[in-house]
Amino acid sequence: MRIILTGASGFVGRAVLQVLSSTADLAVIIPLRTPMRAMPDGVLSYPIHDLTDDQSAQFAVHRPDVVVHCASRVHIMSDKSADPLAEFRRVNVDGTLALARAASDAGARRFIFVSSIKVNGEETQPGRPYRSDDEPKPIDPYGISKLEAERGLLAHGAATGMEIVIIRPVLVYGHGVRANFLNMMRWLDRGVPLPFAAIRNKRSLVALGNLVDLIVTCVDHPAAAGQVFLVSDGDDLSTPDLLQRMASALNKPARLLPIPSWMLDAGAKLLGKGALSRRLCGSLQVDISSTQERLGWQPPLGVDDALRATARSYQEDVRK
Repeated sequence: MRIILTGASGFVGRAVLQVLSSTADLAVIIPLRTPMRAMPDGVLSYPIHDLTDDQSAQFAVHRPDVVVHCASRVHIMSDKSADPLAEFRRVNVDGTLALARAASDAGARRFIFVSSIKVNGEETQPGRPYRSDDEPKPIDPYGISKLEAERGLLAHGAATGMEIVIIRPVLVYGHGVRANFLNMMRWLDRGVPLPFAAIRNKRSLVALGNLVDLIVTCVDHPAAAGQVFLVSDGDDLSTPDLLQRMASALNKPARLLPIPSWMLDAGAKLLGKGALSRRLCGSLQVDISSTQERLGWQPPLGVDDALRATARSYQEDVRK
């Protein structure tokens, strides 16, 4: 089987590449903007300038059976673009649909799209986790662009017969994680007191290894065709629970202060950090029962094992 994998130098794509390139009977081809320092044996690559490049000629040469599309313009906390939605649409919608057309023209039978839970929305109410068949309610330009890409892909699949598989991850953590999760580990590692002991929320997370396992499962699982899958570790945590378990993984104490959530929220809004406050204090849960039942899939990594592995990789990076 021949697979074209986009985003192979990114956080998720790099981990997918490691698994696919070590799987027998798979030939992996990756488009790259810059050369990779350590290319796995047997992997082919070709140069691109941008995700929106016309890749029809390359697809015609390599004739993939499956495309795994991990590349995107990612969510940016403080986007300085004059028109953020237009920029997200250019890459995440136009680029994705151009890839899909190149794939179907080249005879690909399946297109796997790594989307985002932001298609569903930003926050859930107690006891009401997001489901894959809920009406999408994206709020920010990133989520809107991902939904538009999903709808364009499903329409293209219906017109051409190419199987579309959509995966919506929640927050992904693991080796190489950046942004807020990395900051959280730094705070805990340095013993910084954190004002989250009184938070009573629930959030779904997904370990990188669990997400990669689902993506690889969807490469050839017959029941994946035409489906939308939500993915998490299946073990939702409150913010203080996550901090305590991450601190334990780092072998550090968690110094948590009981500041009321309304006070945290008010302070965050005054500082222009309302979105960050929502992530730390609000709930966002997903129901993965449909994913599990349709694919016969279970997350292979438990939360504590995944947090320990993330802590080890962080500590190794710090020592370098």
